[in-house]
Amino acid sequence: MTNKYYPTIGLEIHAELKTQTKMFCACKNDPDEEKPNLNICPVCMAHPGALPVINKKAIENVIKVGLALDGKIADFTEFDRKNYFYPDIPKGYQISQYKYPIVSGGRLADMDVTRVHLEEDTANNKHDRGDFSLVDFNRAGVPLMELVTEPHTFENSEETAKKASRFAKEFQLVLWYLGVSEANMEKGEMRVEANISVSTDPKKLGIKVEVKNLNSFRSVERAIKYEVDRMTALLEEGKGDEIIQETRGWDESKQKTFSQRKKEGSADYRYFPDPDLPKLKLHEAFHLEKMKQDLPELPEAKRARYKKDFGVKDEDIEVYINDLVLSTWFEKVSDILKDENKIKIASNYTVSDFLGIRKSNENVKLPSADNFSELINLVTENKISSRAAKDILAMIVINDESPLKIATEKNLLQSNDAEALKEIAEKIININPKVVADYRGGKEVAIMSLVGQIMKETKGSANPGVAKQLLIDLLK
Repeated sequence: MTNKYYPTIGLEIHAELKTQTKMFCACKNDPDEEKPNLNICPVCMAHPGALPVINKKAIENVIKVGLALDGKIADFTEFDRKNYFYPDIPKGYQISQYKYPIVSGGRLADMDVTRVHLEEDTANNKHDRGDFSLVDFNRAGVPLMELVTEPHTFENSEETAKKASRFAKEFQLVLWYLGVSEANMEKGEMRVEANISVSTDPKKLGIKVEVKNLNSFRSVERAIKYEVDRMTALLEEGKGDEIIQETRGWDESKQKTFSQRKKEGSADYRYFPDPDLPKLKLHEAFHLEKMKQDLPELPEAKRARYKKDFGVKDEDIEVYINDLVLSTWFEKVSDILKDENKIKIASNYTVSDFLGIRKSNENVKLPSADNFSELINLVTENKISSRAAKDILAMIVINDESPLKIATEKNLLQSNDAEALKEIAEKIININPKVVADYRGGKEVAIMSLVGQIMKETKGSANPGVAKQLLIDLLK
């Protein structure tokens, strides 16, 4: 009998914080700086005698994250030295937190959070010079927040990968909504690491492997699935002893993980409190109740509100959740329209049509909420056809003006006058005897071909409902 295997995963997510200066010095925190080693000073370069000073804004940002996750904010906290040598660590140690993190506990996207702590980022190694590497210290000392989740056991590799990816996406959204980090994975502003083990007993953990520096959600999902499947296959083949506690990397081109080094334990880093930095009493330094009250609406609450107030589709809601500019605009449109049916139609035109236009032309802009609402009103009041609405939308994202003005000037207003359409309908009937015969022979759908020809003849100005009814009456 084949054993059932249970994958367990814990995530570590690093996110660079959006502050004006670095964590322990006055150097500019600029992730977009291209010139190497420009934003550096004796403190972040660890020159003898240079002393660090704590960035209060960075502490505040981590507290906001803790409050958003419903975690416990520590009263007492301190910074520690994490000792290890690597070319991107100028001091030979990293200032981090060990025993007393700023945040303990919390929950997000159905996963429990262990802790959120604050440290300084490392420098950036450049390996693009062939047979040697260089180090850019602009990033050294940038405030870096680390979130660690509790280990969670799942049923299979696919579920594990999807849950982990969902958590990482939701955490990125929380950072955006709080305004504490850009969390751009392509720039390395947010990095995901996964601790993975596989066991035949859901109550026991297997040997842990850490897959580091996953820099896209697709990589997170694929790397975790690959590693769970790799470890499961070794166990099934009786080669469990080949699974060792190690750090592995993800090769995007080969779509597989590879061994990097044996995994260190906390004892290897010889943590001890940093003697150059003061201990912190956060409950005295920050007004936590007010900070909690001042938190913005978070993604999960926004989803529930959009569902309740607007009644739009779940997939549409996710579009708005992921685009703060678009959602702010859509709420203005909804305030103008008020009617739920009109709001749903507005959402369809936004997600299907506007985003389709923007995908093919990045230079288009959102029209004003007033003009877009006017366009939706013209559609819902049957003053223009759906085809005309799409054409007018394509115009107002380039030149934002009144849809009614455009419809009038371009003769796009629908004609609801059956008498005015009668002559055109009779002409279409006379030149399409076969279609007429099909319709009279019982093929009712054939009439839509005639409606289409009327719409073409009137350049979309005919009301298709009126045109169809007119044809039915004439063909009796």
